[in-house]
Amino acid sequence: MENNRNFFITIALSVLILAVWQYFYVLPRSEAQREAAKIEQQRVEEQKKAADAANPGASTPAPGATTPGAIPNAPGGDVVTVAGRDQALAASKRVKIDTPSLEGSINLTGARLDDLKLKHYTETVDKNSPEIELLNPQALPTGYFAEIGFVGNDKTGAVPGAETVWSVDGNPTLTPSTPVTLTYTNDKGLTFKRTFSVDANYMFTVSDTVQNSGSSAVSLFNYGRVTRYDKPAVASTYVLHEGLIGFTGTEGLQEHKYASVEKDKQYQPGKSTDGWLGITDKYWAVTLVPTEKQPFQPRYAYFEDGRHRYQSDFLTDPINVEAGQSATVETEIFAGAKEVGKINAYAEERHIKRFDLLIDWGWFHFITKPMFWLIDTLYKFLGNFGLAILATTVIVKAIFFPLANKSYASMANMKKVQPKMLEIREKYADDKMKQQQAMMELYKTEKINPLAGCWPVALQIPVFFSLYKVLYITIEMRHAPFFGWIQDLAAPDPTSIFNLFGLVPVTLPHMLMIGVWPLIMGVTMFLQMRMNPTPPDPTQAAIFTWMPVIFTFMMAGFPAGLVIYWAWNNTLSILQQGVIMKRQGAKIELWDNLVALFRKKPSPAE
Repeated sequence: MENNRNFFITIALSVLILAVWQYFYVLPRSEAQREAAKIEQQRVEEQKKAADAANPGASTPAPGATTPGAIPNAPGGDVVTVAGRDQALAASKRVKIDTPSLEGSINLTGARLDDLKLKHYTETVDKNSPEIELLNPQALPTGYFAEIGFVGNDKTGAVPGAETVWSVDGNPTLTPSTPVTLTYTNDKGLTFKRTFSVDANYMFTVSDTVQNSGSSAVSLFNYGRVTRYDKPAVASTYVLHEGLIGFTGTEGLQEHKYASVEKDKQYQPGKSTDGWLGITDKYWAVTLVPTEKQPFQPRYAYFEDGRHRYQSDFLTDPINVEAGQSATVETEIFAGAKEVGKINAYAEERHIKRFDLLIDWGWFHFITKPMFWLIDTLYKFLGNFGLAILATTVIVKAIFFPLANKSYASMANMKKVQPKMLEIREKYADDKMKQQQAMMELYKTEKINPLAGCWPVALQIPVFFSLYKVLYITIEMRHAPFFGWIQDLAAPDPTSIFNLFGLVPVTLPHMLMIGVWPLIMGVTMFLQMRMNPTPPDPTQAAIFTWMPVIFTFMMAGFPAGLVIYWAWNNTLSILQQGVIMKRQGAKIELWDNLVALFRKKPSPAE
């Protein structure tokens, strides 16, 4: 029994470390970052008002200079010259985007994708809250865009870049059934024909054809970049990657957080002929998939000239176009929500190498991925992710039932021989070696495995961590409701016992947000521990007494879905352990422990 208790304490403390980290590091840091973002937003708005008042006719800064064979520098300059998003959009001619999943526009200046909203996702649980704005014009503090262009030389003349104004050829609205074609002709006889097409979800295809009507061959480079002028308002954590990302060449996966690229300024892996690169958030991403016809050089960079900005880009090897001939290059742009099914489908159907890594499954993906698949499959049958989590718990319990059955049976046998164990301890109290030998002989005679009781707890830990990862990183869990007051399984329980679950209108600090489900979890954990005899060691007894209370406070800051799982798993474990102990003829200590806990202790005089 002592080995079982020690092991249980070790496992519980490991979970406690995660809880402490979540409670005292992740949550406060996120709140501080949100507050800092509000202050920064107010500062930017004040600067905008002052700039508008001082120079109302100002225009956006010009891009940096272009050098042959290098990607044109993304526009820097000082902050914003427009009062809001609508004004920024109205500053240039545009082509409308309208699909079942997206709405926005393409900026005809630069043929840039810089206006995109996600129709199926809102900023808060309230369905009437604003849609997620994924891409924004560069003139805004939240400037974020994807751009495809060319780098030329004296022979090519001016080639399409950030400042090129394209003309619309025919249809002016991009839908899944109606592509949009743009054209541009320069002074050297080169005609550029760009066709945008989009599917019903989040993938754009940009097909560029260069027609050389001149008298001599030309050579030019194709580039693509995803540029961002801000970074997420909520601080990133070690649980997932947010920042610059890609999978190219022999180096494979490249992940560069905002802080690391700010420090090192630039990462440039080797050339590649396949793969993808871009910028990812927790739930959203914008990535480029270069053409497979041309080798390209990927790069991840941070620029400090003027406005600070982050950029993932690529530059192809020279593309040669003979006189009277044409050449075509194609680039795909993913811009949208990181939905698991759609990401996997793109990877398979479009042969995008390891595109599934856009979702950060972590080192233990071999556990996390099957966990998500099971929950998602059950959701399709049950129609509620909360019910899917409960059903997943039952299935996991059923899978490990034979092992758990043996473990609980061994624990029951340990209880039955406990008098003999106490007798051995008393007999060899002064000789620990003989005491251990006698114990091992007793285990052998009674056919007891002293470590068998550890397995039910040990098996619970990987399930706990994988479910935590699934709830934290997958967009499918975002704003997924359960029942009653739980409207987002990926967020903590919003109720608290300290304001009588909302009856008292007072705002509480996050450390006092102890909701209904954390309380249920704490009660079930308390009952599960009371199924066993109280440890004779005072320190262990104190730990077992206070651990449910500590965990109630710690788990309150975790996603509600994880707390619901823990409470339901505790309940099933209590029932399973009770049935097995009864069959084995072992005494269930629950009632006696509860009576002893609340029984008035005699005073020393009594």
